[in-house]
Amino acid sequence: MRRRGRMFLSFMLIFSIALGGCYGQKSNSTSATPPPSTKQPSAEGDTDTNAQPDRQVLHLVATNEIPTLKTNGIMDGLSSTIIANLYEGLYRVGPDNKPIPGIAERYDVSDDHKTYTFHLRSANWSNGKPVTADDFVFAWRRAIHPDTISPHAYLMDDIKNSKAIQDKNDPLYGKVDELGVKALDPSTLQVTLQNGVPYFLNLLTNVVYFPQNQEYLQSQGDRYALEAGSLIFNGPFIMESWQHDKSWVLKKNPAYWDAANVKLDSIVFNVVKDVSTAVNLYDTGTLDVADLSSELIDMYSGNPDFSTSLRTEVYFIRMNLKNKILQNANIRKAIDSAWNKQQAAELLLKNGSIPAYFLVPKNFVFSPDDGKDFRDKYGDLNAGGKEAALAFWRKGLQELGTDKLELEFLSYDDEARKKVSEFIKSDLEKALPGLTITINMQPNKQKLALESKQEYALSYSGWRASLEDPVDFLSVFLSDGPYNWQDFNNAEYDRLIRKAMTDFSDPAARFHELQDAENILVGKETVISPMYQSAGARLIKPYVKGFVAYPNATYCYKWTYLEGKPAK
Repeated sequence: MRRRGRMFLSFMLIFSIALGGCYGQKSNSTSATPPPSTKQPSAEGDTDTNAQPDRQVLHLVATNEIPTLKTNGIMDGLSSTIIANLYEGLYRVGPDNKPIPGIAERYDVSDDHKTYTFHLRSANWSNGKPVTADDFVFAWRRAIHPDTISPHAYLMDDIKNSKAIQDKNDPLYGKVDELGVKALDPSTLQVTLQNGVPYFLNLLTNVVYFPQNQEYLQSQGDRYALEAGSLIFNGPFIMESWQHDKSWVLKKNPAYWDAANVKLDSIVFNVVKDVSTAVNLYDTGTLDVADLSSELIDMYSGNPDFSTSLRTEVYFIRMNLKNKILQNANIRKAIDSAWNKQQAAELLLKNGSIPAYFLVPKNFVFSPDDGKDFRDKYGDLNAGGKEAALAFWRKGLQELGTDKLELEFLSYDDEARKKVSEFIKSDLEKALPGLTITINMQPNKQKLALESKQEYALSYSGWRASLEDPVDFLSVFLSDGPYNWQDFNNAEYDRLIRKAMTDFSDPAARFHELQDAENILVGKETVISPMYQSAGARLIKPYVKGFVAYPNATYCYKWTYLEGKPAK
């Protein structure tokens, strides 16, 4: 017997309740009611709001260039945000942070929850070609092919044969035709899973699952996705222009299947690295939304445009185990314990961020048996302070046979994180005699490149949730994981995480084993030094409606519109 997607959704809701929040949480997204259906406005014309004050043009800033617009590329928050507004997968994340239908109009699922059949709605690419089931098959196979593999290919591990295709020691290595996905006809996509997972629809909202048109992509060759003119889109917006490192403009996509519910004509982004400059632009009415840095929060916290929210995003210092100094566990523990995390979060950031002695965020997931926060079992890890740090440090120096150490700290070049980096350097050098830290500030794109090649000792890094499940954070550090950019390898840790990714038979036991895994990573091995769980503080004009800011620090503009913006 097969059930319709709507019936299975009811099952999923019941299953989520049974898990007591293990796969769900109260949304922290900032959103307003989506705009009512309207006739599609013209996508042509000037985006200058001074010339046409009634135009639906949203003005925003970014602090860096977009690292990539390839759906199989290295994702950061900015890339994920832009791509998710230009493309659409089978499902997308709705205003309440839950998956809602995208290109998939409906689906059927087998009784064992291993076979999904998606029925696609009538939708087109921005060049007029239809979006078909084959576009998904092509994109998914490409994402796990050895020549074009995505760093996010691990998100496809639940699909039949996906892991084997990515394993060089498996007979199926590179045989992407064996992936459990097939186009039954142009509007029907069948997906076979290795294991039934309760969050499969959530997985489908990730960028790596978005479709690609094979004919167009191959026609662009090496130019594909490098410029606005070498891309086609199937989402709410198209990229009208892209001046690298300066600005880009997203324009409403008239070919989008749900264009009637997209009110914005365009979104104008300018790269502004300095937060004070961005806030000045906000104050003069040039910008509609502006993030705040720590030194401005006290000034604007009483402003009615001000808002702040805790994110499901944790920043941490990676410790590269290729570095001989950092192969010493006592040195790593000393570094993690020696600096004042509370002061960094509360006095430097001042945006609602909280000090982190953990990887899995607070108020993110809860035990299915007693409803307690994931943090409850082990609490704060390595919170012994500077006295404990000094003891670890002396022991580590003795084991290394030296009294002086030098380490480079790779970091971002934006204003807020520059201050945090400098604070950490100062605090570590004061607390740990003989330590010298050199900070290497880099723009985000270059920093990611150095980090992925492991050309660093310490790195200011972080992770944001793409699933409401602890495994989303913890799987980053699997020994063979694509983001294990530090050579961490622990057999027991791998066993616990891999079990959690495939065995959902006992949700309570799974939850507690993931807590044990985090304790191995942070408490025992200490291969990262957690810094803070981030929050966002921003100013947003009262005439901006339907602005959706997700807890993982990404944004959707599909439902955003302007109402009552004063003319200049």
